[in-house]
Amino acid sequence: MPNFRYALPAMLAIAATGALATTSSTPRDYRLDSGASEVQAKVAFFGLSSKSMKFPKMSGKVRIVPDALERATIDVTFDATALEAPDETTLKRLKSEKFFWVEKYPTVRFVGKELKLKTATRGTVSGDLTARGVTKPQVLDVTFDTDPVKADPGEAIGFTATTTIDRRQYGMRSYQLIVGNKVNITMKARMVPN
Repeated sequence: MPNFRYALPAMLAIAATGALATTSSTPRDYRLDSGASEVQAKVAFFGLSSKSMKFPKMSGKVRIVPDALERATIDVTFDATALEAPDETTLKRLKSEKFFWVEKYPTVRFVGKELKLKTATRGTVSGDLTARGVTKPQVLDVTFDTDPVKADPGEAIGFTATTTIDRRQYGMRSYQLIVGNKVNITMKARMVPN
């Protein structure tokens, strides 16, 4: 006859282990809080100063699998028609065919396909950036404000992502004697559980 005094705790431990395994492999789905998210870009101007622009409107979704981060995905779309710049002349040029050509390409999109963490809160996201109808592979350096693996499933998570692109790769070749070719991009966003 089995000794239930010892068998019951063992069965409970096994059940708990199984539940934890299921929880850690369950994908966590988030949406971007558009009211708390934006993208800023900065480019050298005449080699002496810089010009900044901002994408204040974005939407997107993020999926994180705590025990399989290589399966993480991020899909973010920026509204290029809502682009903001410090002055009307710069804004008109940025929206024109010479740069983002928003009349033909109203959005900029990043699709991340893999998350690699170097520490509990810092890592990289590899994916594809599409701007002006051109898609190129791009890697973002990302910093979370809390460990995304250990975060409560119902907890919102903020993050900052940075990268540098060469605007010429996306067909933006105008004003090269005035405007730098390297564009530094910073995205600050808040992920809210679905």
